[in-house]
Amino acid sequence: MYEDKNNNDIERILRRSGRKRRSARVPAAVYAGIAALVLIAAGVIGRGGKKPGDPAQAPQTGAVQAGSQEETTLSPEEQARAEHEAMIEDVIASYDNLGIVTVEGSLNIHEAGAQESDIIGKLTNGSACDILDTTPEGWLHISSGGLEGYVHPDYVKTGEEARALAKEEIALRAIVLADRLIIRKEPTTEADALGVAIQNERYLVREEQDGWVRTKDGWLSKDYLSVEYALNEARPQDLRSMVLNMYNNLGVSMVTSYLNIRETPEEDGVSNIIGKLTAKAGCDVLGVEGDWLKIHSGDITGYVKAEYIATGLQAQDEAVQNAQLMAVVNTDILNARTEPSQDAVIWTQITNSERYPVLEQLDGWVKIELEEEESAYVNTDFVDVRYALNEAIRFSPMEEAAMKSASLRQQIVNYAIQFCGNPYVWGGTSLTYGCDCSGFTMKVMENFGVSLPHYSGSQATMGTKVTSETMRPGDLVFYGNSSGRINHVGIYIGNGQIVNAQSRRSGIRITNWDYRRPKAIRNVLGD
Repeated sequence: MYEDKNNNDIERILRRSGRKRRSARVPAAVYAGIAALVLIAAGVIGRGGKKPGDPAQAPQTGAVQAGSQEETTLSPEEQARAEHEAMIEDVIASYDNLGIVTVEGSLNIHEAGAQESDIIGKLTNGSACDILDTTPEGWLHISSGGLEGYVHPDYVKTGEEARALAKEEIALRAIVLADRLIIRKEPTTEADALGVAIQNERYLVREEQDGWVRTKDGWLSKDYLSVEYALNEARPQDLRSMVLNMYNNLGVSMVTSYLNIRETPEEDGVSNIIGKLTAKAGCDVLGVEGDWLKIHSGDITGYVKAEYIATGLQAQDEAVQNAQLMAVVNTDILNARTEPSQDAVIWTQITNSERYPVLEQLDGWVKIELEEEESAYVNTDFVDVRYALNEAIRFSPMEEAAMKSASLRQQIVNYAIQFCGNPYVWGGTSLTYGCDCSGFTMKVMENFGVSLPHYSGSQATMGTKVTSETMRPGDLVFYGNSSGRINHVGIYIGNGQIVNAQSRRSGIRITNWDYRRPKAIRNVLGD
């Protein structure tokens, strides 16, 4: 029996008949013989070339009789099936001692055979490795995806069990040959960049078109790929220096708080502001226009003043020094749990593209920082763990300022965001030198004549209740811990974002208002 996936592979082989496979080790001339053996083993034809039970004189379908000898030929479909079987065996045979990973999320590859040693890579569920040997402590010394390291044996199948699992995982994959390869939105070098693929990474092929391959992440140029039937293998745990591979022409913001990104290369009040770069944020420099640089960062392309952007060797030094190990969410909604288990309580949900500092890495799970002294566990199937820089945040102050009724509220927003990048200090109330979340909201509102207590739980009782559908810039958004107690607060600034004093690692920053599930929203302005 063949699964649908195998049938699709066979159809692909039929379409590609006559093309040489890059991964082939079995000469094409022996495929017919292999096919015959496969059909014999399946009982489709007898060893004499006749189906069992057929009359001795009955001619065989697809057979040409020449005297007393019969020559068995195969239909195109049978030849394709035979080639498919040979291809599977060929991939499996490329491993001297095959291991297949079975893990919820991903398996950490350690530099040494000890849990406390540095993590140098990841193996996702179904990935393959070559097992080189076993340490006295039981760790497996493996090679995969250009990496060599150690993994816990509990998550690796070997022998016949590994072979059986491998047959289900072999698929057409694009293997990156270049040091770095830009992932494009469309199959053209003029298309927007969606990300960067690194050497030896493997991507499932969804479509091929005019020298390009489409994956779930975007389009890759076939000029820098090997497209072949293969198993998935390890990906490196990006070292700090590998953050440089994420940019084509790196620039790093050298401001102390936020740098405005403008739609056009001119200072025009706030009318053409489309986003902000945080301190030490990364961008790709696309061009120079006088005193302005055209840049791309996050999902924003625009202009910044050149004097505030480091380039060249200075940018590289700044990037390596400031890159943080982050978990970048790659799904729309992700459950954050109290413990590293699918059975653990879900105490909040986090949203796509948010970046969280990594506190601890476990096999299949990563512990992330949500706010100061608040952490959660997320499944590594749904986050990319890598050293990264902060990138641009979309923000257009005129969108709300244009509303006459929101003039006071917009003043509050503009006042609050000027402190972005300043430090978080537990118990602090200085917008310049450091404050905690409730100290931040207390001091911002105090500037506009609104008195609040210095505790988020108490602030959540002030003013009137607001829904997410009716909240306006200047409203306070509250979040709770795993027991449901409110312990964090931020100020809604419009555009689906809040500004908040988040943690010692993050400082005062802008995030999506639903970066995790809020417990309450309050209007403390009385309008």
